[in-house]
Amino acid sequence: MADLNREIEAYEGQKIKLEEQHSGKWVVVHDCQVAGVYADMESAAEDAVKKFGKGPYLLRQIGAPPIVLPASVMYVPLHEHNEMRIR
Repeated sequence: MADLNREIEAYEGQKIKLEEQHSGKWVVVHDCQVAGVYADMESAAEDAVKKFGKGPYLLRQIGAPPIVLPASVMYVPLHEHNEMRIR
């Protein structure tokens, strides 16, 4: 989670500029850099997975408040392997 926090901090540092130029679009932040700005979430997610695999990276709609998901939505138990999987 620490790596994702770095990506969030990087986004926050560029938030004003991004909102002025790309409000409503989607951004991918990876390795504390803006990796791309996209018209929709699907394009952003597809390109992020293609470039960075499982991440970590941040997908955020520029200008929208962050979405907070409960852990029960983010993690699914895999009982047969006694482990957790991130959705």
